[in-house]
Amino acid sequence: MRQYLSELDKHIADLKSGRAETTFEIQDMAALLHIHPVHLSNTIKQETGQSPCDIYEEKLMQVARQLLTETRMPIGEIDHRLTFDPSNFTKFFRHFEGVTPRQFRKSLTGKTELLTN
Repeated sequence: MRQYLSELDKHIADLKSGRAETTFEIQDMAALLHIHPVHLSNTIKQETGQSPCDIYEEKLMQVARQLLTETRMPIGEIDHRLTFDPSNFTKFFRHFEGVTPRQFRKSLTGKTELLTN
């Protein structure tokens, strides 16, 4: 489990920095760990109660929120960096956050302006 999370964190860091061109599938992670994908998936589910996909999506959302909050990077660059096409990134983000990336960033801008006034 620790090895999986460590490899996942490395991959997420590569996505965040723009060093990764594709996202990992469960097969890719299992190959890195030299185990069968079904065994990896079952072990993660048993240990955490979550699927590998759930954990991966949570980590992607953390990075998306961080990039939207802490940078002025255009949303189109964020979705590209996280290997999404624009419409899928918006759907993915809205599914987890309840608003689009643009609305999320705009709500933060309003809060920042209130704090500085």
